[in-house]
Amino acid sequence: MKLSKMSQEELELLSYTQIAALYLEENKKTMTTAELFKEVCNLLKLDESEYHDKIADFFQSLTTSKDFILLNDGNWDLRKNHKIKVEIDEIYEEKDDEPIDEESEEDLIDKNEEENIDEFDLDIDDDLNDTDDDLSDLTIVTEDEENED
Repeated sequence: MKLSKMSQEELELLSYTQIAALYLEENKKTMTTAELFKEVCNLLKLDESEYHDKIADFFQSLTTSKDFILLNDGNWDLRKNHKIKVEIDEIYEEKDDEPIDEESEEDLIDKNEEENIDEFDLDIDDDLNDTDDDLSDLTIVTEDEENED
């Protein structure tokens, strides 16, 4: 439904982010947080005092919503208007065209597991061989002894 065809009562039933999504969809342009929230406030006929009190909550709602995306220029748009293109080759591209070490993936996994096991074993050994007992100065007191004081 279009915002312009909604009654004030219908608008008031929507969340700020729902109104913002409808606004961005209808106007097909990106906007900053302040611009977008000002339009939402204008549609809801809120006064400026409410604008300043609620903009932080509005920003948090935009950032946590999966419907919106913050663009590099600081403007918000609907996520559905953008496609994320991941170039696998770029992710695994070599730095300065250095040759790849030809170890198999299984060899690398085995090495990592050995390193992790060695580190783990060292930690356990350190704990078991720890002769500095921090609790050696403590004395056990029974309830009867405690009540005597």
